Amino acid sequence: MTVFALVTVIIAVLVTIDTLRAARSEHELATALTTSPRVTFEPEVTLGGFPFAKYADRDEFPGLVITARGVTAPGPPDLKGVPLTCTTTVCRAELGVRADAVHAPAADRWHGGAPITLRGVHAYAKLDSVNLGRMLDITDLAVNTPAPKDRAGGGGPGDGLLELSKGVLLTGTVSLPPQRPSPRTDGRFGPSAQKFDGQRVKVTVTVDLSVVDGELVIVATGFYTGPQEHADGHVPAEFTTAVLARFSGRVPYPTLPWAVVATKANSAGSDILISGEARTLTVRPDQF
Repeated sequence: MTVFALVTVIIAVLVTIDTLRAARSEHELATALTTSPRVTFEPEVTLGGFPFAKYADRDEFPGLVITARGVTAPGPPDLKGVPLTCTTTVCRAELGVRADAVHAPAADRWHGGAPITLRGVHAYAKLDSVNLGRMLDITDLAVNTPAPKDRAGGGGPGDGLLELSKGVLLTGTVSLPPQRPSPRTDGRFGPSAQKFDGQRVKVTVTVDLSVVDGELVIVATGFYTGPQEHADGHVPAEFTTAVLARFSGRVPYPTLPWAVVATKANSAGSDILISGEARTLTVRPDQF
C-alpha cells in the first residue's frame, strides 16, 4: 500500500469515527428530549460542527436544529371552556428550534435534567392544513401562500415569497345559514360541511394572521378571486358575513419550545408558523 493510500484510509477511518460520535450525541439528545411530557415521538436532532470531536471537546457547538413532530395541540374551547374540536380526532403540531450556538458541559451532557445554554434561538410551532382545519372545523381546509402579483405559481421559494402574514389564502367548504346540526352530531360542534344537513359552499378567502395572548388570531378579510388557484362558490350577499366568520377565529397552539414567547404568525407554503426568538436561554431537555 502506498503512503498516499495509507493516508487516505486513515483519514476515512477518522472521519467515520467522528461521524459516528456526532450521530451518537444527536441520538442521546433526542432521547433526552423524549423525557419532556409532551414529546411523544423521538425528535430529529442535528448538531453543527465538523470535525465534531473538536467542538465536543470544547463543550461548544456552532448550531443546533431540533424538529419534534406529532406534538398534541389543544383545541379551541366554547364559552364554558370545553374543547369544541380536536376531541374525537387529536390535533397535532410540529415544534422546532434552531440555535446559532450551544454550550453543553461534557460532565452530564444530553441528559433530561442537564442544563444546555443556547444562543441565537428561533423557536416555532407549525400547524399544517389538516390540523388547522380540524381546529376551525373545516374538514377540507387548504392553506396557500399566494405568489407575488407579477409571478405565476404557488408562492413557493421559486416565486421569491417564503412567508406571508396578510393575504394568506384559505380554501374550504362551509355551511350556509340556517346552521342546523345534522343528526350525525351532538350539537356541540360548529357547522362543518361534513356535519351539517343543508346548503354548502366551497370558497377561498383571504385572511390576516397574528399572535395575541397566546392564540393564533385569524381574521378573514374577503373572498379571493385573483389568478391563484381558488374556489369561487356562490355566496348570497346576506350570508357573506357568516361565511367569512367561519374562516375567522382564535386558535390555541402549543407553547413554543422552552417557553419562547411567540411574536409572529405567517404562512409557509401550506403550513402556518407561529414563531419567536430569544438571544440566550439556559434550558433542560425534559422541559422542551
